[in-house]
Amino acid sequence: MDIIKLRSVWCVVLTCLLYTEARADKDFFTSIGQMTDLLYTEKDLVTSLKDYISAEEGKLEQVKKWAQKLDLLSATASQDPEGFLGHPVNAYKLMKRLNTEWGELESLILKDVSDGFISNLTIQRQYFPSDDDQIGAAKALIRLQDTYRLDTNSISTGELPGTSKEMFLNRMTVEDCFELGKVAYSDADYYHTELWMEQALKQLDGGEESTVDSVTILDYLSYSIYQQGELERALDYTKRLLKLDSAHQRANGNLKYFEYQLAKQQKDEEGQKERKKGEKEKRDASEKKGTPADYLPERRKYEQLCRGEGIKMTPRRQSRLFCRYYDNNGHPAYLLGPVKQEDEWDRPRIVRFHDILSDSEIEKVKELAKPRLRRATISNPVTGVLETAHYRISKSAWIAAYEDPVVDKINQRIEDITGLNVKTAEELQVANYGVGGQYEPHFDFGRKDEPDAFKELGTGNRIATWLFYMTDVSSGGATVFTDVGAAVWPKKGTAVFWYNLFTSGEGDYSTRHAACPVLVGNKWVSNKWIHERGQEFRRRCTLNESD
Repeated sequence: MDIIKLRSVWCVVLTCLLYTEARADKDFFTSIGQMTDLLYTEKDLVTSLKDYISAEEGKLEQVKKWAQKLDLLSATASQDPEGFLGHPVNAYKLMKRLNTEWGELESLILKDVSDGFISNLTIQRQYFPSDDDQIGAAKALIRLQDTYRLDTNSISTGELPGTSKEMFLNRMTVEDCFELGKVAYSDADYYHTELWMEQALKQLDGGEESTVDSVTILDYLSYSIYQQGELERALDYTKRLLKLDSAHQRANGNLKYFEYQLAKQQKDEEGQKERKKGEKEKRDASEKKGTPADYLPERRKYEQLCRGEGIKMTPRRQSRLFCRYYDNNGHPAYLLGPVKQEDEWDRPRIVRFHDILSDSEIEKVKELAKPRLRRATISNPVTGVLETAHYRISKSAWIAAYEDPVVDKINQRIEDITGLNVKTAEELQVANYGVGGQYEPHFDFGRKDEPDAFKELGTGNRIATWLFYMTDVSSGGATVFTDVGAAVWPKKGTAVFWYNLFTSGEGDYSTRHAACPVLVGNKWVSNKWIHERGQEFRRRCTLNESD
């Protein structure tokens, strides 16, 4: 194949491949489902790149090595794209490759200006993940590290709960760890800067080849440790840096300053005790430095529940939870074929329905939702305006009953089982969680001190929540109720249901809940928010607020 033909092929392949991406919503890292398209894009880029190498033969030996490395990765990943991207490190490295490393390849090939590949790649790179995607994926890894108390080495080697060696083909490099440290540093998160710079240094000292040198890492490391008040350690790392580069201007200045500050500090014995106490508290993972300014008071309980820790139900309460066949008081649709119902919690009452969605129904709902997935939003508690937030990392889509008989059938099933009118309910919302996807503690119902987010609907408050789990999740991704300590784990084909309001119409504040970060896997859910209007004779109001 000659160069002219190759140019034509590249124009057609890249344009067709990436036209879909141009139309898609950005924030790739917020949805594993949409990221699978990027895997196929990357795989086809590698395949076409190999054709180009065959035409150029021995001219681009370095490019050939690059292609061989990614060829194995892409071929394995494409066999199970969602499973592959369910590993957060794989997802992060995909963001990094397409946003950064393909650009480096572009610079390499630019040495030969006669080829058509470089011009097409340059044009099409505008449709690749952005810096925001790469940074978002990096912050997601840090969030997973905190929530599930993972050490940097476990993340770097890919040895996470729920993973296998087949899912993870190559560990994080020194450059990967260094980039994570820089992301933390840019947020003045010196705790995580220290952790990831130490991991980068550890791998570098272990003999790993890298374009990042020890001097650069030590520069970041010593400063981040100093910012956390550990002058002695900061001084040690500075001295180590100067052994490697005695002319380092900033390190020489820091050395004198750190020595001065340390001498001054040691004169005050009481101050020294307080400093050591502070250092001990810093080492406690739950009291770590780098905690965000908007850290929620309940965050510790939330993270404990996500790890399967926290409040446990007493044996007496546990004995009152049952599994049963449920027909909703003899409903005709379930009289002969009742559904399997399991009590998950007693107060608030949370029940799970098993085998409630078939695989074919799940695939249809995902098929309808995937093309229209957009970054999930929250209602601002002050203004009532819908906006994106760092604590809700997912993409969602809304599907109306008239769009497909399957959706209509699902809505009817919810009505038959709950006995509630779904005609006034919101459309079926489908959500796919991305790298470290989560939704921090929130209420589904509107509170009295907030703008009426449902006023335009004219259907009252959200009386109940019905939540379908459409995938199993290898690790993480639980739905937790932070006020009471309940944790409900995803199980494909099941649904959980609870009331958000008492029969008096008052909000049940014990239903405050959260979606834990997905550690490993791909989480698809869909939910139905049922409103008050239409339930007047189906769930009658009482005068007792606690009923």
